[in-house]
Amino acid sequence: MVDGAAAGTTRTRTRDHGDGNDAIAWSTPASWWTFRGFWTNVLFFWRTSLPFRTITLSVALTTATVLSVGLVMSNTIASNLFEAQLAQTLAESHRATTQAQEAMDSGVETDAVALNTLLKQALEDANQAAPNAIGYAFYASTDSPDQVLQDQISPSVADQDLITPELRQEVSTAESGVQHYQSRALVDADGEVVPAIVVGTRITVQGGGAPYQLYYVYSLQETQRSLDFVQRTLVGSMIVLVLIIAVITGFVMRAVIQPIRLAAQTSRKLAAGHLEERIPEQGEDDIATLGRSFNDMADSLQEQIEQLAHLSKVQQRFVSDVSHELRTPLTTIRLAGTMLFDSRDDFDPITARSVELLHDQIERFELLLSDLLEISRFDAGAVELLREENNLVELCDEVIGSMTPVALDHGSELVLLAPGGYGDSEFDRRRVARVVRNLLGNAIEHGEGRPIVIRVDSNETAVAVSVRDYGVGMSEQQVERAFDRFWRADPSRKRTMGGSGLGLAISAEDVALHDGRLEVWSRLGRGSNFLLTLPRHVGEPVVTSPLPLEPPDAGATTFEVPSDSEAFAAEDVDTQPIILPTLDGLQAARTESIEIVGDVDSMATVPADTESRSARTPRDPVVDDAGPLGDEPGTTDQDGDGRS
Repeated sequence: MVDGAAAGTTRTRTRDHGDGNDAIAWSTPASWWTFRGFWTNVLFFWRTSLPFRTITLSVALTTATVLSVGLVMSNTIASNLFEAQLAQTLAESHRATTQAQEAMDSGVETDAVALNTLLKQALEDANQAAPNAIGYAFYASTDSPDQVLQDQISPSVADQDLITPELRQEVSTAESGVQHYQSRALVDADGEVVPAIVVGTRITVQGGGAPYQLYYVYSLQETQRSLDFVQRTLVGSMIVLVLIIAVITGFVMRAVIQPIRLAAQTSRKLAAGHLEERIPEQGEDDIATLGRSFNDMADSLQEQIEQLAHLSKVQQRFVSDVSHELRTPLTTIRLAGTMLFDSRDDFDPITARSVELLHDQIERFELLLSDLLEISRFDAGAVELLREENNLVELCDEVIGSMTPVALDHGSELVLLAPGGYGDSEFDRRRVARVVRNLLGNAIEHGEGRPIVIRVDSNETAVAVSVRDYGVGMSEQQVERAFDRFWRADPSRKRTMGGSGLGLAISAEDVALHDGRLEVWSRLGRGSNFLLTLPRHVGEPVVTSPLPLEPPDAGATTFEVPSDSEAFAAEDVDTQPIILPTLDGLQAARTESIEIVGDVDSMATVPADTESRSARTPRDPVVDDAGPLGDEPGTTDQDGDGRS
C-alpha cells in the first residue's frame, strides 16, 4: 500500500555514503486537514510514488467500471420489478373491474336508490377480487345532470389527490374495459412517501345515465423495499470489490516494486564506490533477468573501473617518479647552463646565442617539471591548504606588478578595477596568487596586444577576480576543454611565453581546494573572461559571485580606459610614470618614484595627494612567497597554455 498516508507522517529511506545507504526524508508538504493541503499532498504523492499512482489509477478505473455495471444492474432490476408488479396490478385490477361490471349488468333496478345500493354491493364484491389495492374511487366521467350514481371513494384515497385530471381524461375517452394507469406517490400511515400505481377503467351502468370510471390504487412499498435492499447490496459489494482490488494491487505493486527498489539501492551503492554490490538473483522471470543483466553490467563496470584506476595509479606514479628522478640531473644541467650563460660574453656570437637558447629551455623544462610534480601531488591527494586572512586587492596588485614587464613586451595594457574586495578573506595566498598569475599570463598570451581588465569585487559570502581580455577568444567546444591538461585550442599557434600547458589545470585544482569556482566565458573574436570566485570564510558556501561571468562589454573588441585613470602601456615606459586606475577604498594613496635604467635623465613622480597608486617599475618578475609551489627559488609561473 501507500506509505505516508497519515497526517504528519514522514517516510524515510536510509542511505549512507559510507555503506551505500543515504537517508532521504519524504514528508508531506502540507497538512492533510485543509482542502488545499489535502490536494497538495495528493499531488505530491502522485508525482513521487509509483505505488500510489498505480493504486489510485486501479481504484479509479475499478470504481468507474463497477459503478457503471452497478447502475446498469440497478436500473435493470428496478425495471423488472416494476414491470412484474405492474402486470400483477393490472391483472388484479382487471378482475375486480370485470366483476364490478358484471354485477352492475346483472341488475334490473332502474331507480336511483336501487342502483346506488347495487353499486355498493358490486364494489364490495370487486374489492374482494383486489386484495392488494389500498383503495378505490368511483366517479362519473363528466359532471352532468343525468348522473344517477353517487361517487364512491375509499377513505385511504379520499385524503390524497392521487387521481389526476390527465388520467381521468384518458379513461373517459377510452373504450369500456380498457385500462389506463399512472405512477403516483402517496403518503402511508407512517408519513413515508412511497410509490404507487393508479389503474382506471371505464364502466357502463344501465339506467345510470352518464358513463362512469372505476379506479384502484396499489402501493409499491414492498417492491421499493426489495429494490432498496438489492441496491444496498450492490453498493456494499462494489465497495468491498474496490477495496479488495486496491489491496491486491498494493500487494502486486509491492512485489513488483521491491526488486526495482533493490536495484535502485544497489545502483546508489555502486555510485558511492561499493563496486562489489550486486542484486540477488532469484527465479527465471523478467525481474530475475533484469537482476542478472544488472549484475553483468556491474561486473563489467567494476572491471573497467579497476583497470582504469590501476592505469591511473601507474600513470601518476610514473609521472611522479620521472619528475623526481629528473630533478637531480636537471639541477646539474641547470648549474652548468647557468655557468655557461654567465660566461656567454666570452663566446662567439653563434655559441653565445646557443647558450641563451639552452638557458631558456632549461628554465622551461624546470617549469614543466615543477608543474608535473604539482599535478602529481593533486592526484595523490597530498596537497594541503595554508589558509590565512588576506586582502585580495593587494594580492592582485602584487601579481599585476610582477606581470607588468611581460604585458609591456606584448603591448597590452593592464587595468585594475576594484570596487570591492578590500576586506580580509581566508585563502591560501600562494595558490591564489598562482591562479591569478596564470590567468594574467593566459590573457597576455592571447590578448593580441589589447587591454586586459582585472576586476575585483566582493559580497557577504564571496570574493571574486575576473580577468578580461579582448583577444582571439574561444568557441563553445574549446571552452569545455579549457581546463584540460596539455590541451591547446590551436596547436599551430606559436607560444610566446613558454609554459607547460598545465597552468589552467593546476589553477582549477587550486580553486577546488578552496571550495571555489573557476569559470570561463569566451567568444571567438571578442576575447575571454575568466572568473575566480572564492568563499570569504572556511566552510561558508558561495551563494552568488560578486562578478558576472559574462562581462558587461561582451560584444566589445577593446577596453576604453576611464578618464580618471591611466594604464600600463609600452609607450609610457620611458616618458612618464605608469599609473594604475583609481582604486577607491585602498588604505591610502601613496606614490612611488620610478627609476628606469636608460637614457632618460629624470623621471616625474606622482603627487602625494593623488588618488592613484603608482605601479612598480618595469623589472624582472617578482618572486615572493606567492610563487608557484614546488618551484625552485628565482623562478616564476607564467603559464597560460590552458587554451593556447
